[in-house]
Amino acid sequence: QVIPGHEARSVESLCWAAGDRLFGAGLGGDITEYDLSRLSAARGVDGGGGPIWSMAANGTGTQLAIGCEDGSVKIFQVVPGGIQFERNLDRRKGRVLCLSWHPSDTHIVAGSIDFFRVIDVTSGQTVQRIMVNHHAEKAKRECVVWAIALLSRGTVVSADSFGRVQFWDWEQGTLAESHTVSTSAALSLAVSEKEDSIVVGTSTGATYQLQLLPVKLGGLEKRWVRTKPFQYHSHDVRAVAHSPTALISGGLDAQLVIRPLMEKIQKKGYDAALRKFTFPHRRLVSCARKARLLLFQFSQHLELWRLGSTEETGKDGEVLPLCRMPEHLVQLKSKGPEHIYCSCVSPCGTWIGYSTASRFQLYRVRCDGDSVSLRKV
Repeated sequence: QVIPGHEARSVESLCWAAGDRLFGAGLGGDITEYDLSRLSAARGVDGGGGPIWSMAANGTGTQLAIGCEDGSVKIFQVVPGGIQFERNLDRRKGRVLCLSWHPSDTHIVAGSIDFFRVIDVTSGQTVQRIMVNHHAEKAKRECVVWAIALLSRGTVVSADSFGRVQFWDWEQGTLAESHTVSTSAALSLAVSEKEDSIVVGTSTGATYQLQLLPVKLGGLEKRWVRTKPFQYHSHDVRAVAHSPTALISGGLDAQLVIRPLMEKIQKKGYDAALRKFTFPHRRLVSCARKARLLLFQFSQHLELWRLGSTEETGKDGEVLPLCRMPEHLVQLKSKGPEHIYCSCVSPCGTWIGYSTASRFQLYRVRCDGDSVSLRKV
């Protein structure tokens, strides 16, 4: 299923709440609930703190926390038919880039630039503020905390722009462990349900797994160990998820990769196979064969091109010299903020149609020699 895009609705974060209700928030500053049967935005509420960089639901799915540009963390109550503003938590300078709830819903950890802080949800006060670049030699450069997680035993895990995954004792305010997983930024992290495995996504396209393993065989003392690197993406890995049997990552290369954890899967089969999904699944280029035209679909405009031609012949796969170059005939801009959902050019090349979530447009194309005209039908 696809929910069509919208100019004013960038999606910085998504989360499920109250069972099967899907919420999204972005730099427009609104929290949007999506209608999953109609595949559209059902309703939106202004967050009240400028662009929203992060959002997280508590364990019971009854509250949403949002992290805003103005440094505030706000709590919204999930109610039947929408969400309701509940209160502001302690506000500090610096945009809130990532959020995580404690599994017991008593505390929230919020990551910013150069620091993160732990907030008591009941009192709304910051109980700990920790500088992340305090130990770094590169402290002249700002350190962005891109992802954060608060574990049940009180450990805070942070992933930052120096490529480090760090483990903090937030009550003492001390650094327990630090792992430099990448030469570039660590952008995303996800923790398994048992809190004994973590997956981290980086800006080089690599994902890493860290596992909590005993220092000695049969011993009680455990340490985090980087166990497996995977290079399945060519660009930033902006999102990761940890299921009981697989590591899932999504990158700016428009690929979603599901990598099974082989030790968790008993039988060979579909679940044990590495699965890569490339997006989009819908056709963004359509061809008018008779007229030798191609129509390209972008989010807010269409482009019509005439194919080049050659007088040479050759074998399949050979590159032939062109006697006529490809020609850009028309650019058709869509009016309004909605993104184009689908488009098509007729086989004869005289009709172009496209639609958004709410309307359909049909155009007649006339080619007279070198001049091209469009008439809206």
